[in-house]
Amino acid sequence: MTESTAPETPETPVDIAIGTIGVVGAGTMGHGIAQVAAQSAFQVVLADAAPEALRRGMAQIAKGLGRLVEKGKLAAEARDQALARLRPATDLAAFADADLVVEAVAERLDAKLAVLAELDRVCAPRTILASNTSSISITRLAAATRRPAQVIGMHFMNPVPVMQLIELIRGLATAQTTYDAVEAASRRLGKTPVEVHDAPGFVSNRVLMPMINEAIFCLHEGVGKAAAIDQVMKLGMNHPMGPLALADLIGLDVCLDILRVLQQGFGDPKYRPCPLLVKMVDAGQLGRKSGRGFYEYPT
Repeated sequence: MTESTAPETPETPVDIAIGTIGVVGAGTMGHGIAQVAAQSAFQVVLADAAPEALRRGMAQIAKGLGRLVEKGKLAAEARDQALARLRPATDLAAFADADLVVEAVAERLDAKLAVLAELDRVCAPRTILASNTSSISITRLAAATRRPAQVIGMHFMNPVPVMQLIELIRGLATAQTTYDAVEAASRRLGKTPVEVHDAPGFVSNRVLMPMINEAIFCLHEGVGKAAAIDQVMKLGMNHPMGPLALADLIGLDVCLDILRVLQQGFGDPKYRPCPLLVKMVDAGQLGRKSGRGFYEYPT
C-alpha cells in the first residue's frame, strides 16, 4: 500500500495586478472594506441589491472619512479623492471588470453561495473572488464557482478602518498566485495579513466565539450582570472591551450564525449557542445595529 498524496494546487492562468476592488454588501463590514480600499488608492465599486442599504453605506463612508479629517488624520483633499474613487451599484454586473471582488453579505452559507455563483458568471475570467466569511469553509464556497483556484478567504475585523488584521484563508484549490496577489493587496490596504488554514471559524472566531458564548451563559445563569462580566474581563484579563459589549458590536445574529457553523463543523457540544443568545436574536435584539443587545444604544 502506498501513501496517498493531496493533489497539487492549480495555478491561476496569469498573475493579477489588483487595481479595482469590488465589494458586495454595503453593511457594516462591506462599507468599511470599501472605505479602506478607496483611501488606499484602489478604484472601488460598492454594490448592494437594496438601494436604501447602499445609500446608508455610502453615507457611512463619507461620515467616516469626515471624522478622519476632523481629527487631522486625513487631509480634506485626500478625503475628496477617496470619495471620487467610489462607485455605488445595485447590480453585480458592475463588477465585470474588477480585479478582486470581496463578498461581505450575511454569514449564511446559502447567501454566500448564491453571490459567489453569480459573481463567477458576471466577472472577467481573471477576477479573484474573496469571501469575508468569518467561519464558513472557503473550499465549500469555492465549489460554487468554476474558478476555485481564484477563490480565497479574506476575513477583515470589525471595525475595518481601525483593525489591522486580515485572516487570509486558502481553500483546497486556491492557487499561489491568488494568495500572493491578495496578500499584496492586503498590505496596500495598510493591513497585516495572516495566513490560517481552512477550518470552521478559522483562528479568530474559533477562539473568540466560545469565550463570548461562555460569557452569555454566565449572564443566563445569573453568575453576574452584564456590566460585571465585562468588567472582570477588562480589568482582570486586560481586554479592551468586555465579551458582551463585543458581541453587541459584532452583532448577536452574526455570533449565533458563527457558533452554529462551529457546532455543525466540529460536532462538539461545547459550541452549543446559549439559549439566551438564541432568544435575543429571535426577539430582534441584535446589539448596536438594532439599538439593543446586552446594552442599549441610541438610534
